[in-house]
Amino acid sequence: MQRKKSSYIFFFQLPWLPERAFRADDFARGIKSLRGSSRPGTFSDADLALYREAWSQPGAVRSMLHWYRAGLRARPQPPASPRISVPTLLLWGTKDRFLGQDMARPSIDLCDHGRLEFFAEASHWIQHEEAERVNRELVGFLG
Repeated sequence: MQRKKSSYIFFFQLPWLPERAFRADDFARGIKSLRGSSRPGTFSDADLALYREAWSQPGAVRSMLHWYRAGLRARPQPPASPRISVPTLLLWGTKDRFLGQDMARPSIDLCDHGRLEFFAEASHWIQHEEAERVNRELVGFLG
C-alpha cells in the first residue's frame, strides 16, 4: 500500500521532465498538490505565493527532486542496530495521503524512548494544520 502512495517518487527519477512539469503554469502541480492533500483552507493565497517564490529560486526545484532521487539511488549502509536510543517524538496526521498510518507504530517501536501522537484530523501538512498543538507537543517534549 505504501509503495502505491509513494508512486510519484518513480516519476521524479526521470531526468529534466519532473522539473519542467513542476514549473509549468506557475507551479500549478505543486499548488494543486498542497491544496489537494491538506484540509480546506490550510494554505492561503498568501502562503501559496510564498511557496511559488521559494520554488522560483535557482536550483530549488531540482534540489527538492534530488532528495527523492537520492532515496532510491544511494542506499546508505545499514546501522549496526536499527534501534533509536535517543528520546523520540513522532507526530502523525492520520489523514496523510502520502504516508500510511500503518507505518507509524512500527516506526516508533524501533525507539527505546519513543512516544507516538496521532492527530486525528491532520494530513501530511500537520505543522500547518495543527500548529498550536504541534508547538505544544514540541515544547513539552524538548522542555
